[in-house]
Amino acid sequence: MKVICDQAALSDALGIVVGVVARRTPTPVLTCVRLTASNGQLAMSATDTEASLRHVMDQVEVEKDGDLLIPAAKLLQVIRACDAPTVTLNAKGHHLQIKAKGSQFKLNGYDPAESPEIPEFNTDAIDCKIDGFTLSSLISRSLFAAADEHSRYAINGVLFDRDEKKLRMVATDGRRLAVAAGDCSGGTGEKQCIVPSKALGLVRQLVRSADSNVSIAIDDNHVTFHVDEASGPSTLTSTLVEGKFPPFEDVIPKDQDKRCTIDREVLRTAIGRAALLTSEESRSVRMRFETDSKRLTLTSHVPEMGEAVIELPLADWEGDDLEINFNPNLLGDALKVIDTEQVLLEFKSSNKPGVLRTGRDFTYVLVPLNL
Repeated sequence: MKVICDQAALSDALGIVVGVVARRTPTPVLTCVRLTASNGQLAMSATDTEASLRHVMDQVEVEKDGDLLIPAAKLLQVIRACDAPTVTLNAKGHHLQIKAKGSQFKLNGYDPAESPEIPEFNTDAIDCKIDGFTLSSLISRSLFAAADEHSRYAINGVLFDRDEKKLRMVATDGRRLAVAAGDCSGGTGEKQCIVPSKALGLVRQLVRSADSNVSIAIDDNHVTFHVDEASGPSTLTSTLVEGKFPPFEDVIPKDQDKRCTIDREVLRTAIGRAALLTSEESRSVRMRFETDSKRLTLTSHVPEMGEAVIELPLADWEGDDLEINFNPNLLGDALKVIDTEQVLLEFKSSNKPGVLRTGRDFTYVLVPLNL
């Protein structure tokens, strides 16, 4: 195998592929990336047995077809260290020679026959299609709320809930719930599955442009994302999370009688300021909504540090006065991932969950802290 590659493109591609290789494993080939040069393209593939990724690069000049299995992390380090526009990869036996202007490396590899088989994308199994902008937005507005506790396996991922032409992605960690919705095409009927957080993080990296096309195929045990990008196609296959996702519709309050619309960036900035006077032991900001003065006051207090008082005008507060405490980090997380100018806040009482909405495409439910 001999291939001349664009250094920056190769570095970017390897940076994504390395994300799927196993971190700790007694099986060396699971720490490797398989390089396959053929048909004027360079394909890179890797797997940790739970997820597998295949990315094809077009910005290459193939002088000789072939393939090789090479340690992924070390290869990435070497390519990033090559300060040259192009890099030449030359495989001889189970060794890879890497040449760039002023540099030359030789890495020991493995027989590519030892690498686990990575399935091809089955175009007949496509469940739905979605554009890159919409999918990236759905992932950004849901993944942050997923649990990372191994003891709560069924919520260590994001629920895919497709109903005809609408795809909802839902995540929760028990303290909050995020529901993001977007349009898709090609789907019929209803389908649900739980996608691992790691897989969605990789998909977000694969979607480089807003106008990329993503095809999603789901079977009983796996989900596959096929991303068509100008730089080359990628296919990610992952096992699904086992278990039953909580009935999230029941968690979204239906009886809120206090609400207001507020500028998202103004609220995000105010919460950030109030959070400065919190601590690990007291991660709480009190929000007081006043009817007569049409004012929102945010306060925080740490005895050994001091206190903060932030005041904001409210244009359209509906309902009685309300005091409610929230973790500022959890509320701020939601305000960071949405891009609308205004957000709707809804409440029932100080001990009931609050709701943040942006129209019908995003709902965020947050459990309050004790007053």
